[in-house]
Amino acid sequence: MTDDSPTNVGQRFDRLPATADDRTVPGRPTREEVIDWWETRFGIPPAVLEPYAFYVKGAGKVWVYAGEATNPSRIEALGMTFLRTRQEHWKPTTRAVSRFGRHASRNVIELEPDEAEAFLAGEDQPIDRWEGDWGYLIAAHEIAGGREPIGVGLYLHGELRSRIPKGSRRQLG
Repeated sequence: MTDDSPTNVGQRFDRLPATADDRTVPGRPTREEVIDWWETRFGIPPAVLEPYAFYVKGAGKVWVYAGEATNPSRIEALGMTFLRTRQEHWKPTTRAVSRFGRHASRNVIELEPDEAEAFLAGEDQPIDRWEGDWGYLIAAHEIAGGREPIGVGLYLHGELRSRIPKGSRRQLG
């Protein structure tokens, strides 16, 4: 296999194609689709993501980078993981939500202090007051008078499931 073959390579970063017309790897997301997904799902204005470059490593792990890199790049990491697109439902990463979630106007669940503590500890909890979409949400909490994103949750059947990575979980109490 050569570096310019139209397949996903697990050890290489490839810049996302701008649009579907530019796509050479079947099923690979495009820059346009990624930005549209963040706007549609979370109400994050496209202008927030416009300055960033998006790369894919392997099949479906999208990285965001505030700069330019050679394309393709054989390096271990580039910027931060941003979005997982392998499954039917795309999943934002906790790091991406921490960085960009304050711009969200949709699908943000504001947690009370005890709920935020449980969420950060990785605990799933019943929350029946949510009236928005099911699926991945941005969990937020009021900190210093403002709403701050604290992570990604999966809301299904009246339960908020914490998706805080094990290495990032915290016991606050």
